[in-house]
Amino acid sequence: MYLFLFSVLLLIFQYVNLKNIIDKYEEDIVKVKAKVVEKDKAIEALEEANFELSYFNIDRNEDALEYFEAQGYDTEQLIPAIIGGLYDMNDYEGDDHPIVPYVSTTDSKLLINKIRILNHKWIIANFTDGQFWGEIFVSYEIDENNNLKYKLENYLMYPTIN
Repeated sequence: MYLFLFSVLLLIFQYVNLKNIIDKYEEDIVKVKAKVVEKDKAIEALEEANFELSYFNIDRNEDALEYFEAQGYDTEQLIPAIIGGLYDMNDYEGDDHPIVPYVSTTDSKLLINKIRILNHKWIIANFTDGQFWGEIFVSYEIDENNNLKYKLENYLMYPTIN
């Protein structure tokens, strides 16, 4: 009889203990699933924002890429060459940048920092001398000798706020 009561008490104790453990695990699973849903929504929102931000980008512009491919260019090599051509202009002598129409008013040279190729004809880039910032709008073309030619179309320098 004592053995039976002891066994019943032991079973009840184990049942209650396991039930508490299972309830805790189920509660944790619900919390984790809620966090996963929340993170999935955040990832989806970031992917949408990334898509919108990269809209004006040659990598997403099939027509521009097909334009170059129809002329026989390998876009995997051409696009870095276009970007590299503008960055190479940062290596200049004197005060006048080859494409930026401003002269640095600091001890630093004007340098092109960031470049975005919009399509098969246009580029936008920003520049700075460390204190002043601006942007340039450049058109480009490849001549009959496969040389890249850049032409400054428009530009601006942001005013300083004192």
